[in-house]
Amino acid sequence: MPITVPAYGKEAAGRLASMADVTADDGALRRFLHGLPGVDEVGLQARAATLGTRSIKTTAKAYAIDLAMSMIDLTTLEGADTPGKVRALCAKGVHPDPTDRTAPKVAAICVYPDMVATAKEALGDSGIQVASVATAFPAGRAALPVKLADTRDAVAAGADEIDMVIDRGAFLSGRYMDVFEEIKAVKEACARPDGSAAHLKVIFETGELQTYDNVRRVSWLAMLAGADFIKTSTGKVAVNATPPVTLLMLEAVRDFHAATGVQVGVKPAGGIRTTKDAIKYLVMVNETLGEPWLTADWFRFGASSLLNDLLMQRQKLSSGRYSGPDYVTVD
Repeated sequence: MPITVPAYGKEAAGRLASMADVTADDGALRRFLHGLPGVDEVGLQARAATLGTRSIKTTAKAYAIDLAMSMIDLTTLEGADTPGKVRALCAKGVHPDPTDRTAPKVAAICVYPDMVATAKEALGDSGIQVASVATAFPAGRAALPVKLADTRDAVAAGADEIDMVIDRGAFLSGRYMDVFEEIKAVKEACARPDGSAAHLKVIFETGELQTYDNVRRVSWLAMLAGADFIKTSTGKVAVNATPPVTLLMLEAVRDFHAATGVQVGVKPAGGIRTTKDAIKYLVMVNETLGEPWLTADWFRFGASSLLNDLLMQRQKLSSGRYSGPDYVTVD
């Protein structure tokens, strides 16, 4: 079935509107963001490490592997991408293991805007979403009209989801309202003529944000601006998703939901390559946000190489042995 994010209920919309005063102007937004509790760095890292030691037994592991597979945004974002490569990736997303049709399909195929139409056609009625990076990915260094045109082109081509990157320079310079307004503008550009809209994932590039306090602030800023998902990274820098940063973002989503009633998704991206890593993240989601977030509607992995390891581990659980090196395709 297609992935859908429900519209805000009346109560949630009302509670979110009641926070409008914190985004009324630059001063109010700054006071709110800098008034958030400071992050206990030692405590955060210790909590993330503790959750990473949880033991997952065979039956639960099989469930976790299938769940993780269903949460993957299978991605190709290279200058050498071709229509043939995108079609092959879509085929893998629909049937990750051609020898076992019980293997779950992935959540989305993520491509550049010019490949959206190709992916949309290749996926057909599979129910897999087409996600597209926009807003001058990965650097985000472009004028706002260019970013909005990039977004509108992807949506017009059929993108179900838009992954935008924030202007990290503006954020680090303390120009919070500029970042807020840009996210709002991109959100508006996700609208379709029929009144529906592509879902918006906002990428922070946390490896460039310098402090955990900044990660907490930008998480709240993006959610106040209307992000449907908050995402750690582009996968194009040296430091991408880490357990402490992802835990901090999960906690921000929990607190935002408590304050507004609005549910927001989380997507760690980059550097998550093994089944063991994926299960650690699923444990964090369960312990921090609970079962309502343990679906592809609200949690994703931006980690294409992860799928291969999940397939290998899945086959090992079913047969008792690992397959040969040609069991999965190399993407």
